[in-house]
Amino acid sequence: MEEIRLDTIQQVNDHYGVTTLHPLVSVVHLHQQLRQAGTKAKIYFGVYAIWLKKTKGCTLSYGRTPYDFDEETVTSFEPGQVVNVEIKETQVRPQSIGLFFHPDLLNRTHLGGMMQRYEFFSYNSTEALHLSASEVELFRQVLNLIETELQRPIDNHSRELIVSHIELLLNYCLRFYDRQFITREEINHSVVQQFDRLLRDYIRTQAAKQGLPTVAYFADRCNLSTAYFGQVIKSETKLTAKEYINDRLLTAAKEQLHDERFTITQISENLGFEYPQHFIRFFKQRTGQTPSAYRKIG
Repeated sequence: MEEIRLDTIQQVNDHYGVTTLHPLVSVVHLHQQLRQAGTKAKIYFGVYAIWLKKTKGCTLSYGRTPYDFDEETVTSFEPGQVVNVEIKETQVRPQSIGLFFHPDLLNRTHLGGMMQRYEFFSYNSTEALHLSASEVELFRQVLNLIETELQRPIDNHSRELIVSHIELLLNYCLRFYDRQFITREEINHSVVQQFDRLLRDYIRTQAAKQGLPTVAYFADRCNLSTAYFGQVIKSETKLTAKEYINDRLLTAAKEQLHDERFTITQISENLGFEYPQHFIRFFKQRTGQTPSAYRKIG
């Protein structure tokens, strides 16, 4: 498998055969396969990348299930991510456009301090953003603004304008993802149902041996990245995934406290707490009572 490093914008431009117009940002138009069908490659990202893919033609995988990208999908990658690419047999010439920018572009900028807000950079490739025709048009309009600025001679305003256009594009992507969460309500609801079922089973059968349930565990069981999983749970339940887990733990704790067969220490162990005092603190923070006091009243 070929290994490709994209640590600088110059490496990006060399890889895609694009002229370098700015040392820290580039827009790439891809109209043909760079490699033969069946070729596999591993790409190491040292830059941010956002691709708008217009046609099928390759399979990407990032840590989980491979995904065939459909028409008009956006996928995003951040520095440190590794992506596997496989070129597919197709009669259609690939058409895609990508924005690449180096983290150094964001130094001492408003956007640089806000990048953690754009969680879609950490989403898995199976969680691509699917755009409507009007959304594609908006996406391309902002990319055109960036391209227009790149084609101008670099001056004292270039960086500020380019970064502001990138921030505008990222904010549009946030809006589009919010729309996708809403329009995929039925799918999201099934994720919540699966999460709830897995969580109840875990508390009942695994917590005593495996310890407290974690968000990462259930995201993995649902075949989603932790970030995307958290977004789905929050959009459907208005609770973070961690808050949802804690609510279920609290419910289970109250149920067991009504059963006199279990001591406080046994209940603590049953729910996965390492020490009884951790369980007591957890319970009191959420009820205002110690487990013993709750048991007496109940």
